[in-house]
Amino acid sequence: MNCEIKTIILGGSSGNSYLIKSHLGFVLIDTGEKSKRKKLDKELEKAGCNSENFHLVILTHGDNDHSGNCAYLKEKYGVKVAMHVRDERMMRYGKAIKYKRKSKRFVKYLFPLFIKINQFKPDFNIDEGFNLSCYGINARVIHLPGHSRGSIGVLTDNGDLFCGDLFTNIQKPEINKIMENDLDANASIDKLKNYLIDKIYPGHGTPFFISKLFV
Repeated sequence: MNCEIKTIILGGSSGNSYLIKSHLGFVLIDTGEKSKRKKLDKELEKAGCNSENFHLVILTHGDNDHSGNCAYLKEKYGVKVAMHVRDERMMRYGKAIKYKRKSKRFVKYLFPLFIKINQFKPDFNIDEGFNLSCYGINARVIHLPGHSRGSIGVLTDNGDLFCGDLFTNIQKPEINKIMENDLDANASIDKLKNYLIDKIYPGHGTPFFISKLFV
């Protein structure tokens, strides 16, 4: 089954979105932050998404710069949202701003005063081995904790890895410097050595070939 990948670089502090089109319809990986809603909307409409063919949103993790448009997309398209259970609490209780160990302390306390979180209830949870074949996509979920406890990746049979915030490519391809747990992150990176990966689609920055990661 051949699929098309549309990379949606939303820019600024927002995470990327990746739209995968199969013969059965569309699956979106991450939704970006609320401030980028118009741009995301335009790209989805241009691709041909509607309430009949837009089937699923997968969140690689619960941070607001990746989940900020979930409630809106659920209302507009009736699309289902799936994520790992270990990040679900952020969505249910409006705690989608996830502060990592290396964040500046003043940011931790000031940001919640200025950013309104759109709470929503994910439709179901996904974990290691979840298969996307029912959506016409030859891919599976890999649990990749580190950036958050519930971080996941999506790996296609063609070697495309949608890695969330495990890796970035802002100035160069590299391991994300902002982690909740460095030990978990290192374990996740070691885990990826067991898979055949060709191209990485990061949460921030442009996609890159894995051969560029440690150059």
